[in-house]
Amino acid sequence: MEPRSRREDAPRFNAMEGKVGHRHHPAVLAGARSPRKNTFPAAPPALTRKDHHVSSSSMIIVPFVGLDIWGLLHAVSRTDIIRMVLRHLENYLALSRKQASTHGPNALKMTVLFDLEGFNMRQYAWKPAAELVFSLLQMYEANYPEILKTCFIINAPKVFSLAFSVIKKFMHEYTISKIRIYGSDAKKWQAQVLAMVDRDQLPMHYGGTMIDENGDPRCSSMVKPGGKVPKKFYSCNIVNEKEKEYERVTVKTGDKHIVDLLCADGESVLKWEFGVDSHDIKFVIKKRDQDGNESVVHGPRKVSEGPVDVGVLPVTGPATYSVIFDNKSSYLRSKKVYYDVLISVPERDLNMTDLPEDQIPTEACTVKT
Repeated sequence: MEPRSRREDAPRFNAMEGKVGHRHHPAVLAGARSPRKNTFPAAPPALTRKDHHVSSSSMIIVPFVGLDIWGLLHAVSRTDIIRMVLRHLENYLALSRKQASTHGPNALKMTVLFDLEGFNMRQYAWKPAAELVFSLLQMYEANYPEILKTCFIINAPKVFSLAFSVIKKFMHEYTISKIRIYGSDAKKWQAQVLAMVDRDQLPMHYGGTMIDENGDPRCSSMVKPGGKVPKKFYSCNIVNEKEKEYERVTVKTGDKHIVDLLCADGESVLKWEFGVDSHDIKFVIKKRDQDGNESVVHGPRKVSEGPVDVGVLPVTGPATYSVIFDNKSSYLRSKKVYYDVLISVPERDLNMTDLPEDQIPTEACTVKT
């Protein structure tokens, strides 16, 4: 499958390729060493692969450290990124077919390791980023469901369980059965990974013996870390957080402000963005079912002035969810809070069009926080 033609603004996009994008794609541990320069969205770097005694399949490592999804989606379109991923997948398939001629049909399948060190929930609670993730999942399920052998997700923070409970709604049970999720305790996942790949084919950072030509145990010259996208490459219309329309309220000393949201039925997602102008305020979410039973489903925790707090929470109905900004512990200061909270159904509310970017109305391409 060859991705469709690129956008017409190729000169600006190509200028970014050699300076930013090459830091954002994963390495595939298969095939022969490639001498050509890594550019976005060119084929990913390839490592010399020896005959595997453990498994004949290839391994792809995707590090999240430093990944600037906000910057990427302000510099290039969602369609550009999907085309890049398509190109990578087709290159991986071509390498796997070549390996299969030597190692047999098992080489057609791939093992993927997602390293969630540095995972930032705030980036992926942002609607354009969430839409990109769901679009990629739909594309994978529709076209490449058979190429995955096993998927390891390591260094997953606790908040990732919330994200995954939403993500898996877009995945087939067959795909979910191949996913293994681990926290930061390497003792729990290294043995499982080494059961799928030889030690000399795995970077030392992940429990193998491989280092790159610079002696880096992460093999950063091959497994590319993320990087900040310079703002000079931004091309989309941006609405600043401070310019966004928020509900605003002053919570008096010893008082609290409650926002009740009805979850009618089925599985949905409660999403929030809020901030406090000064000092801090307690944040908690409670659930009240049809029988009047009440329970705390998130928090309580204190949120201080600073960046907007963004999050998602899977919810089920019928029930009422109360988002509470609690200032009862403060006897001296009122707190000014601005917020945007809602309950949505991801499958219904996310805009996951397959149209090429040049066929989407301009207003639909506007990027907002």
